[in-house]
Amino acid sequence: MTELSIAAIGVVLLGYLLGSVPFGLLLSKAAGLGDIRKIGSGNIGATNVLRTGNKPIALATLLLDGGKAAAAFLIAQAISPEAAPLAGAAAFLGHLYPVFLGFKGGKGVASFGGLLLAMAWPVGLLWAASWLILLAVFRMSSLAGLLSAALTPLFAWAFATPQITIFCGALAIAIFFKHSANIGRILNGTEPRIGRPKNEK
Repeated sequence: MTELSIAAIGVVLLGYLLGSVPFGLLLSKAAGLGDIRKIGSGNIGATNVLRTGNKPIALATLLLDGGKAAAAFLIAQAISPEAAPLAGAAAFLGHLYPVFLGFKGGKGVASFGGLLLAMAWPVGLLWAASWLILLAVFRMSSLAGLLSAALTPLFAWAFATPQITIFCGALAIAIFFKHSANIGRILNGTEPRIGRPKNEK
């Protein structure tokens, strides 16, 4: 095994471990909010942290969940550039399936956005703008995340490479898979909206 391949494996593994850090759970416990997995939807992401009523902790969770995927990509780019997309994807998957929480993690929207900003910033900015607009219009975090993820391959096709377009499509499919329960609630009209707390099990 060459040094190059060892470096590539190392940064991909590091990416997964970075992605597996459950910032929502750690920050909520540190702030005295309890175990976020026992609140609302039970998810470890920023939307569920927001259900505690602590907006600064929810914002910090959003930024850190995005930042860990971006960091994984940028670290890999400095060490083994050809493995950077895989390291970023590993961080994304680490958030979805974290080893530290028995592979029960978040839904990947913030990590997806952070990775996009690091990998192809014009695509990342378009994703962020679409997410914010959709969130403001529908007041539904899950729907905003799903629709912005679905739009991202189009953004990548217009402003990035075919490889990044395919990459975005694959990650968007993973986001849809993790939101399967939310999709059901959206379709039957029971999905909670931002600003209207509702128990979600």
